[in-house]
Amino acid sequence: PDMSDLAYQRTLPRKRMAAGALFWDDNGRCLLVNPTYKPTWEIPGGVIETHESPRQACIREVREELGIDCQPLRLLCVDYLSEQPDKTEGIMFVFNGGHLSPTEISQIKLPLDELSEYRFCTLSEAIQLLNPRLGRRVALCQQALDEKHTIYAEDQHPF
Repeated sequence: PDMSDLAYQRTLPRKRMAAGALFWDDNGRCLLVNPTYKPTWEIPGGVIETHESPRQACIREVREELGIDCQPLRLLCVDYLSEQPDKTEGIMFVFNGGHLSPTEISQIKLPLDELSEYRFCTLSEAIQLLNPRLGRRVALCQQALDEKHTIYAEDQHPF
């Protein structure tokens, strides 16, 4: 068949994608948010919309969820997720949101219908509150931050 490049590209597989950011306080603890619609905590972020880059999605989601404008410093982790019984395959991007001062933290405004609270946690506390896959991803992000590079992973196994 004689298809244009664009028509052909529209037939290609699509993957679910999301982007989030990790923020830290003065004590080096990371920021988590507690969704009203699921049992486990999350990092600020969400689905990447059509015609939106991962970085743009991160900025938009942080504004929607925390009420703050962030300029992500750099990409910490890209994690490919294989299909699970309850989830399609996907690609998750996690950016370094950077350090939040006490003043910036005081300006956080949650959409209370979506997020009931936020908390700054040590890595071990975060791993207890997050679902297992996101907990492992956040641990990889901490490693990426410490080692000053980006980690590519597949189902939280780095390469």
